Amino acid sequence: MPEFELSLDYLKALADAYIVPFGINLLVAIAVFVIGKMVVNVLVNMVSKVTTGRLDDSLRSFLTSVLRGILLAVVAIAALERLGVQTTAAVAILGAAGLAIGFALQGSLGNFASGVMIIIFRPYKLGDLVKLAGHVGVVEGIEVFNTVILTPDNRTIIIPNGQVGSTTIENLSAKGNLRIDMVFGIGYGDDIKKAKDIMQDILSQDSRVLSEPAPQVAVSELGDSSVNFVVRPWVKVEDYWDVRFDLHERIKIAFDENGVSIPFPQRDVHLHNVA
Repeated sequence: MPEFELSLDYLKALADAYIVPFGINLLVAIAVFVIGKMVVNVLVNMVSKVTTGRLDDSLRSFLTSVLRGILLAVVAIAALERLGVQTTAAVAILGAAGLAIGFALQGSLGNFASGVMIIIFRPYKLGDLVKLAGHVGVVEGIEVFNTVILTPDNRTIIIPNGQVGSTTIENLSAKGNLRIDMVFGIGYGDDIKKAKDIMQDILSQDSRVLSEPAPQVAVSELGDSSVNFVVRPWVKVEDYWDVRFDLHERIKIAFDENGVSIPFPQRDVHLHNVA
């Protein structure tokens, strides 16, 4: 019986020294994790509501997911420390792993950073006609890592945002109107005033050509074989290509009907008979 009493005393001492404190710490750690997770959900939901309508949906979803992951990691570390787990080494390992992943994904991270800046500052929006990384097209999608444009010949171009952010962004729709720059040449023997009146009449008859700013028709150069005119009408962005194509055709037809010549390069070949 003394041995049995000794065993009970030993188990009681063991429980008082280790089991009870561990149980209390375990309950506290669970409480820390559960309460911390609830707080994280509240904070993330608040951030999501505040940024709704201010940030792009894809960016908002990505940022809230990253925020949730970071906060849950902090809560988990706090709960493990309550259990007596040494988390310093684990944090160091996670930091080193994060650094290695950052180096491996530096291109993607650069695209992400540029995408965030594009979405926040909005140098262009969906439906804008833009010139990005040498490509001209209408913006179809602005994503966190890429910008998608549709070219006039119906090609879909996916441009990494890192390239967009490192080059000049040309937004052709920013002001709502575009100027069409065209050059027409007439012969030196043709009537300059007549040719100018023909082109101005064609511009004034086209309802798609804006009256303000006023279109410009002027002699720009006395070339080697022609007198060159610049023709610069202003149009809405969506009418740019149609008006450009139509004006070239209509001015050529009008010149032909009114006897105005359009010079083109010619070469005279002289043959000499050698005895």
